[in-house]
Amino acid sequence: MFESQQPLLLDLRKFVAPEYIFGTDARLLSAKYCKKLGAMKVFVATDKGIRKAGWVDELEEQLRFEGVDYVIFDAISPNPRDFEVMNGTALYHENNCNLILALGGGSVMDCAKGIGIVVANNKPIDQFEGIDRIGKPMPPLICIPTTAGTSADVSQFAIINNISQKYKMAIISKALVPDLALIDPKILLTMDNYLTACTGMDALCHAFEAYVSNASSSFTDLFALEAIRLINQELVESIKFPNDIQARGKTMLGSLYAGLAFSNASLGCVHSLAHSLGGYLDLPHGECNAILLPHVVDYNFSASPEKYRTIAEVLGLEVKGKREEDVKKTLIDYLIRLKSDISINNTLKDKGVTTDVTKVLAAKAINDPCNATNPRMPVLGDLVTIYNEAL
Repeated sequence: MFESQQPLLLDLRKFVAPEYIFGTDARLLSAKYCKKLGAMKVFVATDKGIRKAGWVDELEEQLRFEGVDYVIFDAISPNPRDFEVMNGTALYHENNCNLILALGGGSVMDCAKGIGIVVANNKPIDQFEGIDRIGKPMPPLICIPTTAGTSADVSQFAIINNISQKYKMAIISKALVPDLALIDPKILLTMDNYLTACTGMDALCHAFEAYVSNASSSFTDLFALEAIRLINQELVESIKFPNDIQARGKTMLGSLYAGLAFSNASLGCVHSLAHSLGGYLDLPHGECNAILLPHVVDYNFSASPEKYRTIAEVLGLEVKGKREEDVKKTLIDYLIRLKSDISINNTLKDKGVTTDVTKVLAAKAINDPCNATNPRMPVLGDLVTIYNEAL
């Protein structure tokens, strides 16, 4: 009789996921689902880059064919701003919308979630920062992701840039889980290489942090490890061969799995540090994560050595029988090579960060809720040190 070598963790855990449909042309189901969800007028959240790529035109055609009325809001920036949420809310009310459809990457989907929160609760978006602070449910939300990275289409997270305070607010609640995600690898064919690299590293960080999270479970571990395997196997290939739909599909599946993992196990210091960094300097989130990941692995390793060893094995690294210090070095060296292979070569110093700035960043990052599930509980000085090591 087979016996598991590891005891089953029986601590209470919950797992939350939306309905999702994965596969080529999933996006084309959007108008039909708008009708099924009772749409009278759809609020379409997107951005100008997605418009330029032609995906909005296609969506409009589908909506018109189904006889669904709509209004388009495309004034959403990378790192969506708090005032963009409020502007979108005003447009939603002016047009008497009753359903939100987000077509875009993480910034678009996060902004759409923010709009849904404010529409339902009639308070400024900064009133919802933190965990479980949303009183009334949002209008129905359909997400069509256009990148393989953020997984906002399946997660309980929304990240909004607080412009006056220059940091990213993390809003976490089951109320933010979309009603439906239409996950279509074909959309990735219009992504450029650098966006592919940054979003791919974001997804990899999601999986890393979910797996070592102190809120992980058998469910989240399953998704996290498979996400690491898929993204590691296909990210470089999808950059070398951007029209390879198999490589694109596998990175998108990896992103989906990573999203299901981190939405339920939460994240860690890579994200708390990246939220502060990206909000302060308006940098791409995935690039921030990629720069910080090796340094956070170095910081966290002693708190979860066996899990990091398992990650190294899934990545195909030769770590069997090695001492913990050697496993750590092997894993960190690999992450540095991977960044280089996908042309993310900057340090924080290259991005304009100085030792004076790291203290400001750390003071903001220490309050981020992602720290709560990091395997090693940081204090302010730890975060300053990690930033300084990443210069």
